[in-house]
Amino acid sequence: MRYMMLVCVDESVEVSEAEGLPTAWVEEMEARGVRQFGSRLRPVSDATTVQVRGGEVVLSDGPFAETKEQVGGFDMIDCRDLDEAIEVASKHPAARFGTIEVRPLWEE
Repeated sequence: MRYMMLVCVDESVEVSEAEGLPTAWVEEMEARGVRQFGSRLRPVSDATTVQVRGGEVVLSDGPFAETKEQVGGFDMIDCRDLDEAIEVASKHPAARFGTIEVRPLWEE
């Protein structure tokens, strides 16, 4: 089963490179055949939110939600079940200082 793993962090929290870089996690999950692909995202200051209201396109800088944590990256993972997806997410370094959302893909 495929899952989208959203890596959410508070960009104002300072984390050392050793704590924050997922290099070892990526290597382990790719060796296991779990991680299909993923990427870090540019900071929220580079985001543009797009909405259509009353037929008009409304743009705003930054993320839509006013939250402390923002999506900082994503990974597409392919796991046996939710238990394995949770185990994979719990090993991501950002789980120690941020939040990992694991959501199954809608597949017919």
